[in-house]
Amino acid sequence: MKQPINKVMSAKEAINRFVKDGDELIIGNYTLCTCVELVCEIIRQGQKNLTLYSQSGILDVEMLVEAGLVDRLITTYVMRSGGKDGGSAVERRIQNGSLELEDYTNFNYNARLVAGMHGFSFMQVFEGIIATDLFKKRGFMGEDKYRIIKCPYSGKDILTVPAANPDVCIVHVPRADKFGNAQYWGAMGSVAAAALASKRIIVSCEEIVEHDVIQSSPHNTIIPAFRTDAVVEIPWGAHPTEVVGYYNLDRFAYGMFQMAATSEEGLKKWIDEWVHKSKDRNGYMDHYTQTFGTNRLNRLKAKPYYSAPVNYGSAFTSSWDEEGKERYMGVTRQELETIMEERGLFYE
Repeated sequence: MKQPINKVMSAKEAINRFVKDGDELIIGNYTLCTCVELVCEIIRQGQKNLTLYSQSGILDVEMLVEAGLVDRLITTYVMRSGGKDGGSAVERRIQNGSLELEDYTNFNYNARLVAGMHGFSFMQVFEGIIATDLFKKRGFMGEDKYRIIKCPYSGKDILTVPAANPDVCIVHVPRADKFGNAQYWGAMGSVAAAALASKRIIVSCEEIVEHDVIQSSPHNTIIPAFRTDAVVEIPWGAHPTEVVGYYNLDRFAYGMFQMAATSEEGLKKWIDEWVHKSKDRNGYMDHYTQTFGTNRLNRLKAKPYYSAPVNYGSAFTSSWDEEGKERYMGVTRQELETIMEERGLFYE
C-alpha cells in the first residue's frame, strides 16, 4: 500500500509552488472562515494576471484586486465599500476598464463548480435567469457564459452553464491532518465543491491534528488527502472573519478595513501596514496585539459548545476472525481459494 505523504509546509512555500501567473484561482471560502493569510501571501509574492473566482467577495477580493493581481473576476457578490461613489478597488477597476467581470447568481455559480467537481462539462440551471441582465449581459466569457441546448430526452430548450475547473483553490478550514484530510463545519455553501472542482488545492487550517482525530469524525472531512497539495497550519489564519469553534468575527478589525477601503489611498495604506510589513500571520498578529492589546483578541475566542458524539462502533472490522478464518463460512483464505478453484470460480 502506498504510504500517505506529509504535505505540511509554510504558506510561503505553498503559494510559491502551486499558484502561478495567469492561473484561474478560486477562493474556496466565502464571508466566513476566509483564507485571509493565503490571500496575503499571494499579495506578498505578487502572482499576477489571475482570473479570480469568488462566491462572495469581501476583503479577500478587494485586497487582491487592489494589489493589481486580478485581470478577470467571476463572482456573485462583491462588498464594494463606499459604493459606486466610494472607494472599492473592484468598482474603480471596473470603471477604468482594467478589470473584467462576469456576474452570476449564487445558484448558477455553484452549478458550475458542482459540474466541475463531478467531471461534467456543463450543468442545467433554471430558465428564469434568461429574463434578467445576468443572462443578457456578457463579459469576457461571451457566449460561453450561458448556452441554450436541446434536451436529448424531452426535446425542450434547456439553459446550461459551463463547468468550472480552476487551476488552484485556496481554502481555510478549522483542522486538517498532515496528509491533507481537511475538515470543515459551519455554513458550507460551495466550499467543498470549490476545492474538489480545482486542479490543485492549498489548505490552511487553525490546527493540524493527528490522523486518529480525523478518523474519529469522518463526516467532517470535505477534502480527502489524495486531492490536497499543501497543508499550512495558520492559527488566526481567517482573521478578521470567524471560524466556528475557534473565534468570532472581529467587527472592530473588519470595520477598520471597510473604512480604509472607501478610498484608494486608504486601502493601499491598509495593505502596506497589515500585509507587506508583516512577513507572515505571526507578524500580523503581533502587530495587532501591539496596537490594540491582547484583551480585544481574547474576547473573540470561542467558548466550547460541542455537538453530540456519533457512535461509529461495530462488532468487528474485518470479515476474517483472529484465527484467519472467514467469519461465516469458517474457512481460511487458502481454503476459500481452493473451493473457488474447484468450482471454476477462481481466476488468476
